[in-house]
Amino acid sequence: MPAPMPSTVPDERQRLTDEFLHVAATTTDPSEEHAARAQVVLANLGVARSIAAQFRDRGIPREDLEQVAYVGLVAAAHRFQARDEGDFLSFAVPTIRGEIRRHFRDFGWTVRPPRRVQEIQLRVLAARERLARTHDSPPSVEDIARDLGESTRHVAEALRLDGCFSPTSLEHPLPSGAGTIADLLEGDEDQYDAAEARAMLGPAVRGLRERDRTVLRLRFFEGLNQREIGARLGVTQTQVSRILNRIMGDLRTSLDQHGTRAA
Repeated sequence: MPAPMPSTVPDERQRLTDEFLHVAATTTDPSEEHAARAQVVLANLGVARSIAAQFRDRGIPREDLEQVAYVGLVAAAHRFQARDEGDFLSFAVPTIRGEIRRHFRDFGWTVRPPRRVQEIQLRVLAARERLARTHDSPPSVEDIARDLGESTRHVAEALRLDGCFSPTSLEHPLPSGAGTIADLLEGDEDQYDAAEARAMLGPAVRGLRERDRTVLRLRFFEGLNQREIGARLGVTQTQVSRILNRIMGDLRTSLDQHGTRAA
């Protein structure tokens, strides 16, 4: 089956999508069905990129957003059943957006606020942008709360979270102009060592697969034990122990390689 180029023409995208979904729905060959659904993904890559672009400039790199959008697109393509779901985009778009929102919720926070505020923050920002386009002045907290049917307290908290995705640099000048934010910090050598360790560990953690990062977060940030992690992921406690051991080995290898390059 030939692989089509990702289409940017809506009619062509629709034609290819319908064609390969028909193949997927009618074939009795599992490999042919898998290949057809892969073609649906290729035909709709532009849709995924367009949805990812709606979440830009919120503290997560564009490339990461696009990768997450592609994951959502793949999930939609493999779960979609035309007889039950109707039009593919009506199923795929919410699936992709949901995947991106989960990524923000799970991996986008530098400072982690209450879950309720996390869940509405993206909705609040989207409402603010939408209302700003239809008003002569920026919408108030009350305007956004009324539009979303949320409390003004939750909306106000959500609007204060912009810095939780991408914190201000320590080199940012103070309002007085006398020095930077870093100048306000105490010069504790242990703190600098810890900061250096985090700086080295960050790229290593980002290089892990998403499930591995989830396991690390559940174990070391949320304090879950191996049995509880297994229940979350649908695996046994023994499997969780093996996953953690492998992750630790991967991190050590990455740090060793980093140290070798630095030397």
